[in-house]
Amino acid sequence: MAARKKTVAKRKGRLTVDDVRELALALPSTEERPSYGTPGFRVSDTLFARVLDEDSIVIKVDFDHREALLQSQPDVFEVTPHYQDWPMVIVRLTTVDRPLLQSLLKEAWRRCASARVLKAQEPAAAAPKRAAKKAPARKRTV
Repeated sequence: MAARKKTVAKRKGRLTVDDVRELALALPSTEERPSYGTPGFRVSDTLFARVLDEDSIVIKVDFDHREALLQSQPDVFEVTPHYQDWPMVIVRLTTVDRPLLQSLLKEAWRRCASARVLKAQEPAAAAPKRAAKKAPARKRTV
């Protein structure tokens, strides 16, 4: 019965630092390294997300997107004076849902990944295939 209660509590919302780690490290070429004493997540040696404390993380976003997030879901997102001039937004793990967090992490990852890393992630089908050129047929003379 105790296992079921844990599952129900998990579904109700509260994400943890372990959830953030799982989602971030699932992104290609991501590595975890400390950033200001807390776990940070990098791609192409660029920080795209960092744990602030057990209840919040900070994620890289562009300023326009940050404003939209702050206006649409003030219970989930905030900006402290420290981050006001940086393209980052604080995400409260107590109120964000997993699909939104996953989407934000993917977007931040894309913003920070190098062209080489991004190119390696393109599906093979999207790359144009070159048609092999055939030599013109020769007529045989006898």
